[in-house]
Amino acid sequence: MSNQSSSFYTTVQSNFDKAASLTDHPKGLLAQIRECNAVYQMRFPVKIGNSYEVIEAYRVQHSQHRQPTKGGIRYSAMVDQEEVMALASLMTYKCAIVDVPFGGAKGGIKISPRKYSVDELQKITRRYTVELIKKGFIGPSVDVPAPDYGTGEREMAWILDTYQTFSKGNEIDAVGCVTGKPVSLNGIRGRTEATGRGVFYGLREACSHEADMKELGLTPGLAGKRIVVQGFGNVGTYSASISQDEGDALIVGIAEWNVTLYNPEGIDIAKLIKYKKKKGNIVGFPGAKALKKKEDWISIDCDILIPAALENQITAKNARKIKAKIIAEAANGPITAGGEAILLKKGLMILPDMYLNAGGVTVSYFEWLKNLSHMRFGRMEKRFNQNTYVNIIGTVEKLTERSISAKEKSLITRGAEEIDLVRSGLEETMVNAYNSIRDIKKRRRKIHDLRTAAFICALDKVANDYIAMGVFP
Repeated sequence: MSNQSSSFYTTVQSNFDKAASLTDHPKGLLAQIRECNAVYQMRFPVKIGNSYEVIEAYRVQHSQHRQPTKGGIRYSAMVDQEEVMALASLMTYKCAIVDVPFGGAKGGIKISPRKYSVDELQKITRRYTVELIKKGFIGPSVDVPAPDYGTGEREMAWILDTYQTFSKGNEIDAVGCVTGKPVSLNGIRGRTEATGRGVFYGLREACSHEADMKELGLTPGLAGKRIVVQGFGNVGTYSASISQDEGDALIVGIAEWNVTLYNPEGIDIAKLIKYKKKKGNIVGFPGAKALKKKEDWISIDCDILIPAALENQITAKNARKIKAKIIAEAANGPITAGGEAILLKKGLMILPDMYLNAGGVTVSYFEWLKNLSHMRFGRMEKRFNQNTYVNIIGTVEKLTERSISAKEKSLITRGAEEIDLVRSGLEETMVNAYNSIRDIKKRRRKIHDLRTAAFICALDKVANDYIAMGVFP
C-alpha cells in the first residue's frame, strides 16, 4: 500500500464521516453505507515475452443497494487495494448524486501500460476478465466495468469478447456486461467525451449563479473565464476543448506529466490536440511557452483550475500557491484533506469529483440501457419528429406567406440523432444534480462547502434505498 493511496482512502472516509455527522441516520445504517461490501484481490500469471509475470489486480464492489454495481477499470503502476476501495466508494456516491441506479464498484490492474505491447495488454485484460467471470464479479445484472485511467474502448472490446466467449452465446444481454465499448460493438455515441463534457456542463451551471460568482469576485457565465487544465488525457482534453469551443472560455494553461504550457492570450486546443497526435506529447508546442518547472501549473494566475489527472495533486504543501477562484475536480480525489482545508479557508469554490466527473457513468448508464433495449436511441422517433417539424414549418409559411431558406429549414426540422439525445440527457443530469447539491448547501447552515453537501445528497439517497428494502426499518 502506497502512502498516496492511503491518504486518498483516508480523505474519502473522513469526508464521509464529516457529512454523516450532519445527518440523522442510524449509526448502523451509516456503517453499512461507509464500508465496501466485497473486495476481490487477485494474482494471476501472464506470459510476457519469454517469461511469466504475476499480475496484481483488484475488483471492489462498494455498495449493492442498487444492482448492478458500476465502475471503471484503471491500469496504473500506482494501483493498490485502498485506492480501488476509495474509487469504488466514490462511485456509489457519484451514482446516487446523478440518480443513476447503480451501486458503486471499481477495478484496477497494477501495471504501467506503456511498458507492454498491445498483444501483452490484451493477454492481461482477457485473463483479468476470466478471473472476474470465475468469481461472479462481472455481468450485465451483476457488475458492469467501464474505462478509467489507462484504459479505453480497446480494452472494453477485449472484455466484451472474453465475456461473450465464456457465456457461449446463451446470454441475450451479454453486450451489457461492460460499457465504454466502440460504437461498432454496441457502444454509444458520446461516451468517449462524456466525462469531459460533464465537466463543462457542471462548470457552466456553477458559473451561471450570479450571487455565487459575486462572492468569488467573478462575473456570471463561463465565457472569458481563464482556465488551467492539469492533465491532457481523455478527460482533460475534452474538458478544455468543449469549454473553449462551446463555453467561450480562455484556456491559458495545460499541464502534463513532463511539461506545463502557458499562454495568457489563450491556447488553441484544437491545434494542441493535433500536435499531440502527431508528436506523441505536447512538448515543443509552438502556440505556448513551457514553464521552467512543470509543477508551476499550480500557481498560474487563472479563474478556474481543472485538475484532470490523478489523486493527491493539490496538498497542504502547494495549496497556498493557487490563484484560481474555482477548483473543478475532473479527476478523482485530486485534493487532499489538508489541501482542501487551506482552499476553503481562502474562500475558494470546489466543485467535487463525485459530482463533476459523473458524466462518464451517466453516459455509461445510457449505453447500458441501449444494450438492454437492443435498439439505438433515436431510431424510433427521429423521422417522425422530423416530419412533424416539416409540417409545422409548412403551415407557418402558408399562413404568413413567407418562405424560410432551405438551410434554416434544415436546421429547424432536423430530428435528434443518438449523440444529440445523449448530450441532452447528460446536460439535464448535470444541471439538476448541481442544483440539488447547491440547494442543500444553501438550506443548511452547518454546511459550508459543496463537497459536504454532495455527500449528504448521496447519503440520503442510499440510506432511503436501504430503508425502503426493509434492511433498516
